[in-house]
Amino acid sequence: MIRLNVFFEKKEEVKVEEINALCKELVEKSLKDHGNIAYDYFTSGTRNGVMMICETWENEEVLKAHMASEHFTTLVPKIEALTKNGLKLEQFTF
Repeated sequence: MIRLNVFFEKKEEVKVEEINALCKELVEKSLKDHGNIAYDYFTSGTRNGVMMICETWENEEVLKAHMASEHFTTLVPKIEALTKNGLKLEQFTF
């Protein structure tokens, strides 16, 4: 299995509702992808404007298919454009 933790901070001028809507849509659609085990979105309770997406996949093959999906290639660039320093990805295997 593969676990991805994606951390990001919204730009100050970006409304939380705007980035939340995009992230929630990404979660909703990604949960339907073949090979997805979990896909969650969180906002920090201690750092204003900091968010995290946690996702778990069966294997590299299904992760690659997810990354090529229409919802991923459409929504992720929109989310990244609203961040201060882009998306910080940490990948774990187990």
